[in-house]
Amino acid sequence: QVQLVESGGGLVQTGGSLRLSCAASGRTFSTYVMGWFRQAPGKEREFVAVVNPSGGSTYYANSVKGRFTISRDNAKNTASLQMDSLRPEDTAVYYCAAVATPTPIVLLTTHRRYNDWGQGTQVTVYS
Repeated sequence: QVQLVESGGGLVQTGGSLRLSCAASGRTFSTYVMGWFRQAPGKEREFVAVVNPSGGSTYYANSVKGRFTISRDNAKNTASLQMDSLRPEDTAVYYCAAVATPTPIVLLTTHRRYNDWGQGTQVTVYS
Protein backbone atom coordinates (compact mmCIF):
# COMPACT_ATOMS: atom_id res chain seq x y z
CA GLN A 1 0.00 0.00 0.00
CA VAL A 2 1.15 3.54 -0.70
CA GLN A 3 -0.15 6.84 0.66
CA LEU A 4 -0.63 9.62 -1.87
CA VAL A 5 -0.96 13.38 -1.43
CA GLU A 6 -1.72 15.70 -4.36
CA SER A 7 -0.85 19.38 -4.58
CA GLY A 8 -0.67 22.14 -7.16
CA GLY A 9 -4.28 22.69 -8.05
CA GLY A 10 -5.76 26.15 -8.39
CA LEU A 11 -7.56 28.70 -10.48
CA VAL A 12 -6.21 29.46 -13.95
CA GLN A 13 -7.37 31.27 -17.06
CA THR A 14 -8.05 29.46 -20.32
CA GLY A 15 -4.79 28.75 -22.08
CA GLY A 16 -2.81 28.77 -18.87
CA SER A 17 -0.77 26.05 -17.20
CA LEU A 18 -0.65 24.20 -13.92
CA ARG A 19 1.60 21.50 -12.58
CA LEU A 20 0.14 18.92 -10.23
CA SER A 21 2.33 16.86 -7.95
CA CYS A 22 1.65 13.61 -6.15
CA ALA A 23 3.87 12.74 -3.20
CA ALA A 24 3.98 9.08 -2.24
CA SER A 25 5.09 7.37 0.91
CA GLY A 26 6.79 4.01 1.08
CA ARG A 27 9.99 2.47 -0.21
CA THR A 28 8.40 0.63 -3.10
CA PHE A 29 7.13 3.62 -5.10
CA SER A 30 9.22 2.60 -8.08
CA THR A 31 7.22 -0.62 -8.43
CA TYR A 32 3.88 1.13 -8.85
CA VAL A 33 2.07 2.27 -11.95
CA MET A 34 0.92 5.85 -11.38
CA GLY A 35 -2.21 7.30 -12.89
CA TRP A 36 -4.05 10.61 -12.90
CA PHE A 37 -7.82 10.79 -13.02
CA ARG A 38 -10.29 13.63 -12.76
CA GLN A 39 -13.87 14.05 -11.72
CA ALA A 40 -16.15 16.96 -12.54
CA PRO A 41 -19.39 17.59 -10.61
CA GLY A 42 -22.08 15.13 -11.61
CA LYS A 43 -19.73 13.09 -13.76
CA GLU A 44 -17.88 9.84 -13.35
CA ARG A 45 -14.20 9.75 -12.56
CA GLU A 46 -12.31 9.70 -15.84
CA PHE A 47 -8.86 8.66 -16.89
CA VAL A 48 -6.32 11.35 -17.73
CA ALA A 49 -2.86 9.78 -17.96
CA VAL A 50 -0.73 6.90 -16.72
CA VAL A 51 3.00 6.19 -16.42
CA ASN A 52 4.71 2.86 -15.93
CA PRO A 53 6.99 2.16 -12.95
CA SER A 54 10.22 3.15 -14.68
CA GLY A 55 8.75 6.31 -16.20
CA GLY A 56 9.68 5.19 -19.68
CA SER A 57 6.16 4.59 -20.94
CA THR A 58 3.14 6.87 -20.80
CA TYR A 59 -0.42 6.84 -22.10
CA TYR A 60 -3.00 9.63 -22.31
CA ALA A 61 -6.68 10.19 -22.75
CA ASN A 62 -7.43 11.64 -26.18
CA SER A 63 -8.91 14.74 -24.56
CA VAL A 64 -5.55 15.74 -23.03
CA LYS A 65 -3.04 14.29 -25.49
CA GLY A 66 -0.58 16.93 -26.62
CA ARG A 67 -1.51 19.27 -23.76
CA PHE A 68 -0.72 17.27 -20.62
CA THR A 69 2.49 15.48 -19.68
CA ILE A 70 2.78 12.85 -16.98
CA SER A 71 6.13 12.10 -15.38
CA ARG A 72 7.64 10.63 -12.25
CA ASP A 73 10.78 10.89 -10.17
CA ASN A 74 11.37 7.61 -8.36
CA ALA A 75 14.25 9.05 -6.36
CA LYS A 76 11.85 11.60 -4.86
CA ASN A 77 8.76 9.36 -4.72
CA THR A 78 6.75 11.82 -6.77
CA ALA A 79 4.56 11.80 -9.84
CA SER A 80 3.59 14.93 -11.73
CA LEU A 81 1.09 16.12 -14.28
CA GLN A 82 2.07 19.17 -16.32
CA MET A 83 -1.08 20.71 -17.78
CA ASP A 84 -0.75 23.25 -20.58
CA SER A 85 -3.28 24.98 -22.82
CA LEU A 86 -5.94 24.47 -20.20
CA ARG A 87 -9.60 24.69 -21.15
CA PRO A 88 -12.75 25.22 -19.08
CA GLU A 89 -13.68 21.59 -19.69
CA ASP A 90 -10.55 20.56 -17.79
CA THR A 91 -12.15 21.86 -14.61
CA ALA A 92 -12.38 19.00 -12.11
CA VAL A 93 -10.93 17.49 -9.00
CA TYR A 94 -7.74 15.71 -10.02
CA TYR A 95 -6.63 12.52 -8.29
CA CYS A 96 -3.45 10.52 -8.46
CA ALA A 97 -3.67 6.78 -8.06
CA ALA A 98 -1.31 3.86 -7.75
CA VAL A 99 -1.37 0.16 -8.47
CA ALA A 100 1.30 -2.54 -8.43
CA THR A 101 0.61 -4.67 -11.47
CA PRO A 102 2.35 -6.06 -14.56
CA THR A 103 -0.67 -5.16 -16.68
CA PRO A 104 0.25 -3.00 -19.69
CA ILE A 105 -0.56 0.61 -18.91
CA VAL A 106 -2.84 0.99 -21.92
CA LEU A 107 -5.24 -1.32 -20.08
CA LEU A 108 -5.13 0.74 -16.87
CA THR A 109 -7.58 3.43 -17.87
CA THR A 110 -10.42 2.69 -15.48
CA HIS A 111 -10.39 3.84 -11.90
CA ARG A 112 -11.40 0.38 -10.64
CA ARG A 113 -7.96 -0.97 -11.56
CA TYR A 114 -6.24 1.21 -8.95
CA ASN A 115 -5.92 0.42 -5.25
CA ASP A 116 -4.52 3.57 -3.70
CA TRP A 117 -5.78 7.13 -4.13
CA GLY A 118 -4.94 10.61 -2.99
CA GLN A 119 -7.48 13.04 -1.61
CA GLY A 120 -7.67 15.11 -4.79
CA THR A 121 -6.84 18.66 -5.77
CA GLN A 122 -9.22 21.12 -7.41
CA VAL A 123 -8.40 22.60 -10.81
CA THR A 124 -10.64 25.37 -12.09
CA VAL A 125 -10.19 26.89 -15.55
CA TYR A 126 -12.12 30.06 -16.29
CA SER A 127 -12.70 31.74 -19.63
